[in-house]
Amino acid sequence: MNTVRIILADDHTLFRKGLSELLEREGHIRVAAMTGDPSQVAALLREHTPDALILDLNLPPTDGITLMQELREQGFALPVLILTVSEADRDLARALRNGAKGYLLKSMEPDEVIDAVLRAVRGETVVAPTMTAKLVRLLDHREGGEQGHAELLATLTQREREILVHLSRGESNKAIARALDISYDTVKLHVRHILAKLNLTSRVEAAVFAVEQRLSPD
Repeated sequence: MNTVRIILADDHTLFRKGLSELLEREGHIRVAAMTGDPSQVAALLREHTPDALILDLNLPPTDGITLMQELREQGFALPVLILTVSEADRDLARALRNGAKGYLLKSMEPDEVIDAVLRAVRGETVVAPTMTAKLVRLLDHREGGEQGHAELLATLTQREREILVHLSRGESNKAIARALDISYDTVKLHVRHILAKLNLTSRVEAAVFAVEQRLSPD
């Protein structure tokens, strides 16, 4: 795996430095630059051309979502992940509707943040595990109705249903592999099959589908 280069913008110095150390410890992520000043972000993006940008939601004198909008207007198109303590529906909705590829909570485990960054760089939309259920209230229902959803669900094997339950909790492939005592590559293969069978394009959509269907391990 190629090293993923990111820029981190957070106004809390200790948190910024601590997160930087945790991310780089994984081995596949390098923090190219970090700042607590939103006015420096555009210049840092031009200088370092990173693969992703992590923005604190609260970034005085502006906020992460407003800054993200301004960067889009300036032509920057890299994945942006919002990092916050806010679990408010409105903040999640505003972030995703304005093009954020991720909505992460500062209470997440380090490996969850690392996994989210790597997935966002691959093109997925990622949210904190505890925010998954909130997406049900924000996303439009897919076509086909409950009967169509039940028919799609019936195409899954028992193992795929088990993995879908774990996806609904926002768990990473590594976490799922540990929980089910199977290999990481096996989980990846099952996730691809799940998305194909349910006519979905991302893990987030799969998690929402599972929550909507009140899927249980049984």
